[in-house]
Amino acid sequence: MATTLHIGSDHAGIDLKHHLKEHLRARGFQVKDEGTHVKDSVDYPDFAHPVAAAVAADEHVLGILICGSGNGVNITANKHAGVRSALAWLPELASLAREHNNANVLALPARFISTEEAVAIVDAFLDARFEGGRHQRRVEKIEALHGA
Repeated sequence: MATTLHIGSDHAGIDLKHHLKEHLRARGFQVKDEGTHVKDSVDYPDFAHPVAAAVAADEHVLGILICGSGNGVNITANKHAGVRSALAWLPELASLAREHNNANVLALPARFISTEEAVAIVDAFLDARFEGGRHQRRVEKIEALHGA
């Protein structure tokens, strides 16, 4: 299980990010905040790329990304070979992303979920395990384009 999490957000997700950092540290994770650190309007790729790069470089690291819809950070993260980012707005989606897709980044839509819902989604993501089996074959097909 990963003990280090990289987290990043744009201005829309900064408050949720700070709350999740406290929750994650309470769960015993080392959390590396890749920004933003301001509430001014910023560009989400500037924070999604460092999280995705950290995850791509170390298979024992997971990432959490947050923006208004979750879509922008999700699309950005998935440009990195070896990253399987999943957008989730329900705990069940986060669990399935890990169990079936071996997702290593979770993207959250800050404007569409409450803090309590975000905590439940993050916990579901972190507590789930990749099932392997038939899902391994599918993940290998996802990665085939990049040769990862």
